[in-house]
Amino acid sequence: MNHALFITLEGVDGAGKTTHIHFIEAYFRNKKLPFYMTREPGGTELGEKLRQLLLHEKMDALTETLLMFAARCEHIQTTIQPKLDEGIIVVSDRFTDATYAYQAGGKGVDPQSIDALKHLIQKDLEPDLTFLFDVPVEISMERLKDTRAMDKFEREAPSFHQAIRTTYLELAQSDAKRFHVLDGTQSIPAIQEEIKNTLDRLTL
Repeated sequence: MNHALFITLEGVDGAGKTTHIHFIEAYFRNKKLPFYMTREPGGTELGEKLRQLLLHEKMDALTETLLMFAARCEHIQTTIQPKLDEGIIVVSDRFTDATYAYQAGGKGVDPQSIDALKHLIQKDLEPDLTFLFDVPVEISMERLKDTRAMDKFEREAPSFHQAIRTTYLELAQSDAKRFHVLDGTQSIPAIQEEIKNTLDRLTL
């Protein structure tokens, strides 16, 4: 196995993604494989500052997209690519698929603009595997009510979250080899067994 795997986790807010991050972390620790957990927006000192702006400040959708990619550029250059070059598995809670889902799908930014930024910032970097945690919007919205104080994206109308879910599923269909769609309505043990089986195939 080439240890330098790049794995990303995606899904609408409330899909249960965060619940399984610790399971994935424990999986690699138990396997004694070198790994690094990170997130977007964020993952660097600059990225975390931009995260606060992105999650809580009102701004134009294109401005939002540009800030996302500014944070992503710093993340790739200072963290993701160096870790991969060292042979360390990188697991990121969200990556560029989220920009297509939230900014293009949810807010109407031209996907071609995102394509251009992706080409500029990522060059050939693509995740080897993307877990997409999928649940119907009515379930995700109900789950969000029971969590911490919500950020500006989580407070959006159900139609916004539906557009995000639709975009994610379209992305998964267009790149079925990379995406593994997980039914977030299943029990936690069932989802984690599916994650384990998928990771086993990659890491054997």
